[in-house]
Amino acid sequence: MVGLGRLNRAQRPCERAANTHLASDLNSKQMAGGRVAHATLKGPSVVKEIFIGLTLGLIAGGMWKMHHWNEQRKTRSFYDMLDKGQISVVVEE
Repeated sequence: MVGLGRLNRAQRPCERAANTHLASDLNSKQMAGGRVAHATLKGPSVVKEIFIGLTLGLIAGGMWKMHHWNEQRKTRSFYDMLDKGQISVVVEE
């Protein structure tokens, strides 16, 4: 009898299919969740973190600048009204 090592692939018995079947039986019996795709935890994405930080910084800076423009407008209108005589800082008696 000739050993399996000397037979070419077409002449060999279907040993790969038998091994695969046996392995799938073991996996299905031993690991119930073996085929479920689990989320893998990855490290932080540097580009994404830079983009998020830059965006949040620009938004916060824009809001801060708008606040200062509003305060500047209030101050300018106060001094304009003071120059026109519409208001006074002296208490009337």
